[in-house]
Amino acid sequence: MISEKMRPLVENNSAIRAMFEEGKKLAALYGRENVYDFSLGNPNVPAPSAVNKAILDIVTEEETTMVHGYMSNAGYEDVRDAIAQSLNRRFGTHFRLENILMTVGAASGMNVILKTILNPGDEVIVFAPYFMEYGSYVRNYDGVLSVVPPDTETFQPDLTEFERRITEKTKAVIINTPNNPTGVIYSSETLEKISEIMRGKEKEYGKSIVLISDEPYRELAYDGAEVPYVTPFYHNTMVCYSYSKSLSLPGERIGYLVIPDEVDDFQAVAAAAAIANRVLGCVNAPSLMQRVIMRCVDEQVNVDAYNQNRELLYGRLKEYGFTCIKPQGAFYLFMKAPVDDKEFCQFCKEHLVLLVPGSSFACPGYVRIAYCVSYDQILRSLPAFEAIAKAYGLGGNKEGDA
Repeated sequence: MISEKMRPLVENNSAIRAMFEEGKKLAALYGRENVYDFSLGNPNVPAPSAVNKAILDIVTEEETTMVHGYMSNAGYEDVRDAIAQSLNRRFGTHFRLENILMTVGAASGMNVILKTILNPGDEVIVFAPYFMEYGSYVRNYDGVLSVVPPDTETFQPDLTEFERRITEKTKAVIINTPNNPTGVIYSSETLEKISEIMRGKEKEYGKSIVLISDEPYRELAYDGAEVPYVTPFYHNTMVCYSYSKSLSLPGERIGYLVIPDEVDDFQAVAAAAAIANRVLGCVNAPSLMQRVIMRCVDEQVNVDAYNQNRELLYGRLKEYGFTCIKPQGAFYLFMKAPVDDKEFCQFCKEHLVLLVPGSSFACPGYVRIAYCVSYDQILRSLPAFEAIAKAYGLGGNKEGDA
């Protein structure tokens, strides 16, 4: 009954979601407080109080038929203008409402971009480790994913390999910074080098190549780290943004696309993206949440809470002898597995610790730990992590990051 395109997706269902469902079963057996679920990037930090206030104010102050009604497929004009002006204030850009398209989260935004630009057989480059759904999104439109292997020393992009993989079939490149699953941030120097390579290849092949910046973790950065805004580096950049993490609203599915004036054939691309938003079945982004974003456009969650989790978990894992890079942003820690990553995740599950294998991110030999949980859960999980380390004969690591 199901299509051939869907069959492999069913057979290889998301390891993250599978582990999350496993966690619910274990919680029913052993008690939720005794299961340490680090599988899903589901924010534990509450949304800012301004969000709930905005919802209440909107339903009492704004016209009901407008709040809950249809609007342009691109979204409410005043909401798009508010977002454009916020970006301009923060990043020195010059966006107008016409550069903003409201979407059902960043995932929907990426599907809108890919449907807008891809022809069958077009190639899209990603840097491993990468969010696994990118491959599904590209294949939705009969594109071909080209994966740049990871640099496991720094988890920064391997630019030599990147340049080699760009071909006359390359239509787009996806970057994700701060990165899921590693937490690394791409520097201005890295973005400039990526842009320089792409400009050269556009000239060589006489075609447009789009840089897609996936940015749901932009506001989650630590130790004063800067997350450079990408559009000034490269003319054919489009940005996917979500409020799932920055406002702790993952279930509300609200985000936007940025399509700058500098993008080749801007008018046609913007028009096609709005139509793609409709024909993909989204029609428009959730109307009530658009109104909320207008009132909360500059609000942020308590990043300090994530930082406390990061410091505690990273410090203890290193102490127990695990090898991991300290994340600069997002709320994931990417740790080297002492054995095969899938085998290690199974062993951890026996200690009621739920992790996601790095092979799910095209980087076998590592595991992802989502520390967007309560501080108390991390504290309670530490004896289990210590027992796991001892079971593999790991000793205290007194050296620097590895």
